Amino acid sequence: MGGSYRFVVRGRVQGVGFRAAAQGKALFLGLNGWIRNRDDGAVEGVVGSEDAQLVERFRDWLTHGPPGARVAHLDWQPAAEDPGEGFRIRD
Repeated sequence: MGGSYRFVVRGRVQGVGFRAAAQGKALFLGLNGWIRNRDDGAVEGVVGSEDAQLVERFRDWLTHGPPGARVAHLDWQPAAEDPGEGFRIRD
């Protein structure tokens, strides 16, 4: 599962510190990518690493998020996008 993935998280995921917590988790795991809020209330991003186990740990974390979040659905798809270096919060 190494490589890059695009994700969209739906549910109660805005206004609960989801992006900052995801950034912290990704940086702790040494992953690259970005995350942002969408106008429809979802959170989306791209994450990547050559280490499939670390990517899987991040994916598992996205299914519940930080305290206060209520994840209803996670869409997870392989992506051709280069995640870049580091893990950023985008506006």
